[in-house]
Amino acid sequence: MKEPMKIKQPSARTYIPAALVALLFTASIVTAHADTTVQSGPSVVRVSGSGGHFRLTVNGAPYFVKGAGGDSSKRELKKLGANSWRTWGSDDLAVQLAKAQKLNMMVTAGIWLGHSDNGFDYHNAAQVAAQEAMVRETVIQYRNSKALLIWALGNEMETGMDRDPTVWNVVEHLAAMVKKLDPNHPVMTVVAEIGGNKVSLEEKLCPDVDILGINSYAGCSTVPQRYTAAHGTKPYIITEFGPPGPWEMKKNAWGTIVEPTSTEKAEWYRNAYVSTIQNNPMCLGSYAFTWGHKQEATATWFGLTLPDESRLGAADVLSRLWTGKFPAHRCPNILSLKVIGSDKVAPGQKVNAALNWTDPNHDPVKVTWILQYDPEAIHTGGGREAGPRTFEGAVTSSSSTHAVVTMPVGGGGYRLFAYVRNNHNGSAVANVPIFVTGDAPLPKIVGTRVKLPFTIYPSTPNGAYVPSGFMGNASDIRVDTASTDNPHSGTTCIKCAYYAPNSWGGVVWQNPANNWGDSPGGYNLTGAKKLTFWARGATGGESVSFSFGLIGPDKTYPDSGKGSLPNTVLTKEWKQYSIDVSHEDLSAIVSGFAWAASGAPQPVVFYLDDLRYE
Repeated sequence: MKEPMKIKQPSARTYIPAALVALLFTASIVTAHADTTVQSGPSVVRVSGSGGHFRLTVNGAPYFVKGAGGDSSKRELKKLGANSWRTWGSDDLAVQLAKAQKLNMMVTAGIWLGHSDNGFDYHNAAQVAAQEAMVRETVIQYRNSKALLIWALGNEMETGMDRDPTVWNVVEHLAAMVKKLDPNHPVMTVVAEIGGNKVSLEEKLCPDVDILGINSYAGCSTVPQRYTAAHGTKPYIITEFGPPGPWEMKKNAWGTIVEPTSTEKAEWYRNAYVSTIQNNPMCLGSYAFTWGHKQEATATWFGLTLPDESRLGAADVLSRLWTGKFPAHRCPNILSLKVIGSDKVAPGQKVNAALNWTDPNHDPVKVTWILQYDPEAIHTGGGREAGPRTFEGAVTSSSSTHAVVTMPVGGGGYRLFAYVRNNHNGSAVANVPIFVTGDAPLPKIVGTRVKLPFTIYPSTPNGAYVPSGFMGNASDIRVDTASTDNPHSGTTCIKCAYYAPNSWGGVVWQNPANNWGDSPGGYNLTGAKKLTFWARGATGGESVSFSFGLIGPDKTYPDSGKGSLPNTVLTKEWKQYSIDVSHEDLSAIVSGFAWAASGAPQPVVFYLDDLRYE
């Protein structure tokens, strides 16, 4: 598993489409760090003990880590009894530390180290040196935070090369540097499970690493025994734990995995905590995975909350373990969800499902049913996954205990989800897999058909595409869609500006507004031959990249086609530009137009007018 929230997988932050990687700029991009306002004097954190008995102290007082990792409300996490959370990277560490300080909580600050499967080469001196400079800068910037608990170097960076001593040598070099720069906080490194020889290599080659962070799921309850057998002598923190991962589950008769209910998952959290974390003299605490929700294998496999931040049963269990008592109003329990009859059906067949649930406090509940396609994608790396397609209207009738579903005509696997919510922010969720026979493909997603020419600006009466998708360094972008500064035609034009001297910024025209491919939308522009627009620079010489179709196949509702004019140098006078779209599939274009500009010594200011597909 990897984190729910790291640089590779932005969520609360601005989405950066993969299509921009090739489109943007050959010049180096430098990202400015956010100012930190939490440098009020560091907390002094110590690890003490030996011989299998350890403890963590903060300013001399014992501190046992009770926390989670993820992006749901930290105020709500604290209400459950947590005292800490972890990050996987340092990209918004200033915000995280400031928030923790206000809540009187602490942060294990992750510093992301490169992975070989993402192109990082630990034998490449230049890459290693650049990574070291990043680690150094991060530590210097945040070492005086009162809310800082532990530095965590990397997360599962040994995956695929855990027998190569090079990665461990780099970790040791970084750990020694961090401890020299910041003697007030211990250093941890985080590994994926403890099989093979990774424990022995870490023990031998990383003496400056104080704590071993262990991510473990189905095997978490046996970590103490296995760690001792692997000759581990350092204290550890369980840095990820939860239900078995989908890679640890057996497949059913037709080849997919059956997901445990949220009620069953709560017992996995409980067993792992009691067996491995609680009252274990080598364990300094834990971070449950994940305080939030995450699309991985399914929409609900991992997560202590749902997207609306309502709690699931495992959150109540953790609160009981942390504080000795459950929340006043507990989450509902799901006893079973099953298909009545065969789970392998014909295209278009009606399926009946039965749900059995209880609520410990007898609170009123609402049940929501959703049918979703199952791509049957099982990964172990934890990277970003697209949310599968949902089928509105497939559930033709439902109650709190039953649902009737008309299955789509496309062959393959589906999952029927039942969400049970009470009126005290408590929830439960389960799903049952269903297979549609035959090899008919899913119906193609098609946008709303429009007549050509189709004008983006001046805007059509229904709003069409909206300049709502701010990318990159959004705070330094300005867009005025009613500028009267020498329009090409009519009375207004669009004035665009990017003011930062470094980094980059851009804007996407989307349908509907703020749609990064997570919602249905877009237009069917079939028949268009070109996307044309007029542009001019404020002074001439401005370099801007123009494009459309930025939403890739990693999203549920991607653009069906794409095109670009990279690094276009503008003149001071109006000039018409064109992108050839004649060979593109234009049946569903969510992002109809976009611009992006990189930092320059002077602000990049330019104008647009008469944008249309024709």
